[in-house]
Amino acid sequence: MYHFSTKLAGDIEIIEQKVIEALKEEGFGVLTEIDIQATLKKKLDIDHRPYKILGACNPPLAHKALEAEPDIGLLLPCNVVVREVEDNTIIVSFMDPSAVLTLVDRDDIKTLAGEVRARLERVRQALNGEDNP
Repeated sequence: MYHFSTKLAGDIEIIEQKVIEALKEEGFGVLTEIDIQATLKKKLDIDHRPYKILGACNPPLAHKALEAEPDIGLLLPCNVVVREVEDNTIIVSFMDPSAVLTLVDRDDIKTLAGEVRARLERVRQALNGEDNP
């Protein structure tokens, strides 16, 4: 499995802000925000449910990773998806760094990935939703 998620009820914009605040509590900032709904409408004239990709980064942990493996930037930042589903609930999904960083076959990177995953798990828990593996 390459991700883990939680299901929430409420307004997507409020939930997105809660995600950003919970990430901040764990030392992450949001470097990028991609609005898939707006992009698909603009580029393809396709209507899509609200869907945002947040590129989250914890600078000290990213620095450690880059010092250990300079090309690891290809696997950064940690993406978090906030999306609306058919029943109007919101799914918040987190990239699992432990799964993704197995591409780098090094024990020190695995340890670092475990720390990042633990922080993202705490973000998920802070949102108080219904957890999904």
